[in-house]
Amino acid sequence: MVTYDLAIIGSGGAGFAAAIAARSRGLSVVMVERSTVGGTCVNVGCIPSKALLAAAEARHVAVEERFPGIATSAGPTDMAALVAGKADIVGMLRKEKYEDLAADYGWEVRRGKARFAAGPALEVGGERIEAAHYLIATGAAPWVPPVPGLEETGYLTSTSALELEALPESLIVVGGNYVGLELGQTFARLGSAVTLIEALDRLAPNEEPEISEVIAGVLADEGAEVWTSAALAEVSRQDGKVSARTADGREVLAEAILMATGRRPVIAGLGLEAVGVESGRRGEVVVDDQLRTANPRIWAAGDVTGAPQFVYVAGSHGTMVVENAFEDAGRRVDYSHLPRVTFTTPNIAAVGLTDAEVGPSGLSCTCRVLPLSYVPRAIVNRDTRGVVKIVAEVGTGRVVGIHMIGANAGDAILAATYALEANMTVDQLAHTWAPYLTMAEGIKLAAQSFSTDVAKLSCCAA
Repeated sequence: MVTYDLAIIGSGGAGFAAAIAARSRGLSVVMVERSTVGGTCVNVGCIPSKALLAAAEARHVAVEERFPGIATSAGPTDMAALVAGKADIVGMLRKEKYEDLAADYGWEVRRGKARFAAGPALEVGGERIEAAHYLIATGAAPWVPPVPGLEETGYLTSTSALELEALPESLIVVGGNYVGLELGQTFARLGSAVTLIEALDRLAPNEEPEISEVIAGVLADEGAEVWTSAALAEVSRQDGKVSARTADGREVLAEAILMATGRRPVIAGLGLEAVGVESGRRGEVVVDDQLRTANPRIWAAGDVTGAPQFVYVAGSHGTMVVENAFEDAGRRVDYSHLPRVTFTTPNIAAVGLTDAEVGPSGLSCTCRVLPLSYVPRAIVNRDTRGVVKIVAEVGTGRVVGIHMIGANAGDAILAATYALEANMTVDQLAHTWAPYLTMAEGIKLAAQSFSTDVAKLSCCAA
């Protein structure tokens, strides 16, 4: 039996943040990993997907010839070379930001499957590990709904699609949220004929409808076929291809099908029942707002808790657990000003409440939507596809939500996050300095539109 201050199951963003915080306080740490060190983000999530997105963007810019007088072209995609380059980046970051860090901070990484036993304790490879506190940070994995014929036909997930060494001539992407949108646009821009299928009535269904309309138009303009209100009913093989049929009778044939239908927490085999840890309807580990489970010595962090699946949430969780467990800090999770980004081109980015969410919250709101055709940066970029939408409280003018789709919206949303965190009003936003020419200036212009006809402003009016 070996005893530590903190035992962590999982080596992703939450686990590493907790281990760093613990070692910085002089605590002893053991980390158990059953697969590849680094978890989802560096291995099969943020890093590899954005590497391919960047490559697809470069090819698309070469193909579209946006600017007069600049002739560009792009040949076929060498998928094997592209994936090999992506693997080099992943390997470098995994070593520098995970494996080497663990060695530098001096915590032990055990390879194997961890299972809870009464005590509480962990059983790993026949050895019993005990700790003052335990952290479940096992993340999430792609989830695929039961669809007749799907298992027999075979399918790609967001993990396996990133390893393809041959570009599919045609591809069905099922799911119109952030994973499906990012990967659908990536493969379309690399040269696949993409059909994107979403069961709900619009793409990006959790975003503002104005944003859904823009991204649907962008994908259509780039050659993708978009089906909404299209629940997948059956999958089969016909003449060596995948046939997908929707509940309303539409059918499409393609070389492959990618299921981008969400991710679910990974808890199988952990033996949670042995230590009184509860799981929820979607398999998430149930925690309170301080991230403690029903067992006072066991905590959970990151995707496994059912929280928003962002690596920056996982990292914040990991640090919070150490502070609460060992310092009784009483820190509580608050997602009210949590920004989110979908890295399509143009980016989708948002923070705070949508128009539809304001009613149930008990507030009365007023909104303004500014097309990017009023934003000088978008005009000179020759890409005015997009909008900025501000949701504000009636009476006070307090900004409760900012939503964007446009080039570099993912960077601009940080300013919006600070505005909400500071409880700024639309009047304050309208009179705050904004650098010209930037996409972030669109936030100020949208705020000005609450009291001014921005069509009658000069291009650099303050």
